[in-house]
Amino acid sequence: MTIPAGPALIADLAPTGTLRASVNLGNPVLAQGTPEAPSGITVDLAREIGARLGVPVELLCFDAARKSFEAMADGRADLCFLAVDPAREKEVAFIAPYVVIEGVYAVPRDSALTSVEDVDAPGVRIGVKQGSAYDLFLSRSLAHATVVRGEEGVDTFRAEGLEAGAGIRQPMTAYVRENPDVRLIEGRFMEIRQAVGTTVTRAPETVAFLRAVVEELKANGFVADSLRRAGQETSLLAPPA
Repeated sequence: MTIPAGPALIADLAPTGTLRASVNLGNPVLAQGTPEAPSGITVDLAREIGARLGVPVELLCFDAARKSFEAMADGRADLCFLAVDPAREKEVAFIAPYVVIEGVYAVPRDSALTSVEDVDAPGVRIGVKQGSAYDLFLSRSLAHATVVRGEEGVDTFRAEGLEAGAGIRQPMTAYVRENPDVRLIEGRFMEIRQAVGTTVTRAPETVAFLRAVVEELKANGFVADSLRRAGQETSLLAPPA
């Protein structure tokens, strides 16, 4: 059962009287539309959490995860929807994920790279979206390959003639479908756990409230229904915490 949102909890999570939620429109799995009319699972979650609190919701839309994170860290947002990552956990208290997506590589069709392991080799340059979950992950985990950052990983990969591009499976699959000279490498290089987060300064009761609400929404079909309405696969739903 969801923890009741009492006055102290509401004041802690929405101190301005409005729940300010940062939304990353740069991840098309989680959010779609425009800053004026956003939609998707993150938007639905923000509005539902606001409804549980009994406060209005302000959606702060960004085109990149790093900008959404900065809004959270700077105190401009009360709630964020980001991939869980150790570099972010210094500022963000994450709860269990609501969606799990995959990071994959694209390479030129005639590339000699055929496996995820092949990509981490000397001389291999990988285009990534700066500040993304996969940028953070690859930057600390690659032993030999080099990360090249840009506004969009696949665009950087093509524009600079790199050996590989990294990204989220769904948009990368669509990109490869539209560009037959590029192929995906089979398998994933990482599992991206998308979660609701708030600042680490919030009370434990506030984090527990968010955890309970999201687990309820995962269990009662809310998250799956939202994904379906957005044209996303319901298999992305994360398992119970």
